[in-house]
Amino acid sequence: MEGSEELENSLLTQPWASVCFGESAFIAKACFRDSGYVLLISDLSSVWYESADTQAVGQRSKELNKRLTAHVSSFLHRLSSLMSPLLAGQPDAATSFSCHLTPGRLSVHVKSELSGLPFYWDFHCSSAPVEMVSRHLVRPLMRMSLALQSQLQELMVLLLQKDAEIDDYRESGAALSRDRLRTEPFQEVTFLQNFMAKVRAGAKSPSFGKGVLDSLHHQPLVYGTLDRARQGWPVLAYGAVDSGPWWRWPESAGEG
Repeated sequence: MEGSEELENSLLTQPWASVCFGESAFIAKACFRDSGYVLLISDLSSVWYESADTQAVGQRSKELNKRLTAHVSSFLHRLSSLMSPLLAGQPDAATSFSCHLTPGRLSVHVKSELSGLPFYWDFHCSSAPVEMVSRHLVRPLMRMSLALQSQLQELMVLLLQKDAEIDDYRESGAALSRDRLRTEPFQEVTFLQNFMAKVRAGAKSPSFGKGVLDSLHHQPLVYGTLDRARQGWPVLAYGAVDSGPWWRWPESAGEG
């Protein structure tokens, strides 16, 4: 039987996903096992979580679904089957999600069916501990930031090398056959200044978190592999730190 610590460690292997509960946009990740579940949700301003064992699941199922009689594992499997499509960006039209936010708490309400009968569930999430936020959000984002910074440096070096190569061709008498292909030399200092200006402007915006969530919601995400990321596929989400990375990239970029 997995305890809450094992469940959270399993959660590290799950990627963040862009989700909507009603009209509200969030990022979320979840892990369901026969021993219970753990759910982590953020709007990039706050982070909430719930960890529930079989006893808590059994008690809540009796309160919310009095007409349903089933083993706790059946409820856990049903919850997993309802959340998995949502986290994969393919929510089931027959299942509705809504949420209610109060200071320090987030309740997510689920309405669906089980065995032909109405099925209801409430996730009762409270503010996540600092260590959990660090493990699941801060550290992965820092690692991704460092990886992207290294990639940026490599690309700038490559652009400067390409400019030098083009200059050598020109000095050898080569000319473009199509003028529309002509490019201006890469200005490293100007590029970095403009880049940092955009980063600072976005971070200072009061609606920064909402803007990021809206962008993620309108950009379909699919599961990827580290090999694809190494091949230069766009990195949109970086999940686990301790158990290995999970990557996501736009659906339009290629097949999952």
